[in-house]
Amino acid sequence: MVILIGYMGSGKSTVGKILASEMKIEFMDFDDYIEKSEGMSIPEIFSSKGEIYFRKIESSCLQTLLQESPDAVISLGGGTPCFGNNMDNILEASDNVFYLKAGIEFLVERLLPEKSHRPLISAIDDQDLSDFIRKHLFERNFYYMRSPNVITTDRKSPAAIAGEIAALI
Repeated sequence: MVILIGYMGSGKSTVGKILASEMKIEFMDFDDYIEKSEGMSIPEIFSSKGEIYFRKIESSCLQTLLQESPDAVISLGGGTPCFGNNMDNILEASDNVFYLKAGIEFLVERLLPEKSHRPLISAIDDQDLSDFIRKHLFERNFYYMRSPNVITTDRKSPAAIAGEIAALI
């Protein structure tokens, strides 16, 4: 099991699909897994039940997925490692945990066009997005940096990042 963590927009899903294809194993997007479990989209869960409910469901789904320990590349949500005992559970489940570390400017560039699909940033003014991401990364960095593998992603192609990860496995 290979687990990719990092901030939203860091390329976890794109890199994960490439890596899984190269390794000839399944790719699992954790957001899709939660959506199937709940029968609604992540934005719908956030708007109808709130972030606290979402984080509880997220932890429960993560426990189930990690216990199943699929032979897969799993792309987690940006906040998944940062709540409850999630990061401890992730690290217990696999040695192949990779933090895709992206810079603030790169993340702003990636996230601006997708804001409406991202519940945590959809209401943030465009000019405030950089400061929001900076603050959020500061809060989450403690969890992300617990990953045994840190891959800097800025200005690298998804294929190059996947290759870098494959070389470390």
